[in-house]
Amino acid sequence: MTEPQPLPPSPWQFPEPGDPVELPPVDCVVGGADLEPSTVVAAYRAALFPMGDDGGAPLWWSPMQRGILWPEQLHVSRSLRRAMGRFTTTVDTAFEDVIDACADPSRPGAWIDEPIREAYVRLHELGWAHSVEVWSEDQLVGGLYGLEIGDLFAGESMFHRATDASKIALVELCRRMAGGLVDVQWRTDHLATLGVVEVPREEYRQLVVRHRDRRSPDRWT
Repeated sequence: MTEPQPLPPSPWQFPEPGDPVELPPVDCVVGGADLEPSTVVAAYRAALFPMGDDGGAPLWWSPMQRGILWPEQLHVSRSLRRAMGRFTTTVDTAFEDVIDACADPSRPGAWIDEPIREAYVRLHELGWAHSVEVWSEDQLVGGLYGLEIGDLFAGESMFHRATDASKIALVELCRRMAGGLVDVQWRTDHLATLGVVEVPREEYRQLVVRHRDRRSPDRWT
């Protein structure tokens, strides 16, 4: 399934750009609500994403400085181009394997718990969440997953078990998202070498409004 299925309205409301309610000047802006598909999609449409919880209630984040990547500005080094020839890529063939690899508790900074896993697996079943897989022969060695909202792809996490495998997943994602926008949540020094830049929160929120309702070709077949 690639076409996102219609969702009922969420009973929860998230602040929209231009609303009189201002977000607090911190990255984690509110806690509460739930992880139902309609709630999660509504949050992304308002430029928020869930990460962690407070007494069982999800925490919602809207970083003051947001990391974004314009697909056409991805930096692909010569060594990465050479590495690409050693692997194959697929999409949406092993979503649960990808999210489980990203959730591996032995990874530094692991944050994906069972409620988050269940929420995104359900969103994948409904056609909203997608994965990119990187293979060495029949072994899954890298990948990423996230949500597509219009022609915005909100990346959630990536992993690698072979050198450059997560970068190759990003190359494939950017190829499919040409003309759109990729959100990576925060810019890191590593992501900056690939072309990721920072924009202020309010600029990102306006970008979401601009991209969230754009009709885009089926990028996942």
